Amino acid sequence: MKGDLIENRIIVWDIKDSRALFVAGYYGKPIGMTKPKPEDINVPLILDLIEGYYLQEKSKLKVFHVKKPVTQEELLERCRREYHNFDKKYTVYKDFRDKGYIVNPGIKFGCDFAVYQKGPGIDHAPYLLQVYNSTDTISATSVVLAGRLATTVRKQFILAIPKGDKVDCLALDWWRA
Repeated sequence: MKGDLIENRIIVWDIKDSRALFVAGYYGKPIGMTKPKPEDINVPLILDLIEGYYLQEKSKLKVFHVKKPVTQEELLERCRREYHNFDKKYTVYKDFRDKGYIVNPGIKFGCDFAVYQKGPGIDHAPYLLQVYNSTDTISATSVVLAGRLATTVRKQFILAIPKGDKVDCLALDWWRA
């Protein structure tokens, strides 16, 4: 499959390929479709850079820029420019993807990732994921804000802390006494 790097996104123009990628793991967003069903996809697919990098690393996507191939190293450099702490976030993204979860950007929830067990449109994302460094301090206010947000949208908040290739997770559950 082939995708074109345009600024900070990758577009898969071929409709069969975009449908196949979406069906294979809910990668990307079909252009102009808010809640797509796999069988209805008849438009190009927009991939986030982290998804494109993952797919390129897995040899499922070849990325091009102005008709020239983009190497893994070139795409990594672009990702590092676009994402704060890309290497840490990618370690977490890859860990969850490799375990079979569907991982989408969590920007609308104010976190790094929204994580699905089955996929958007099939289930709601049960987890909100925020990536931290092992040396980061987390204030009590930040924990309360994260908990309130997660509770409001009926999700579990997870602190993900990459250590090398492994990821430690701390899940926060909220309950009323």
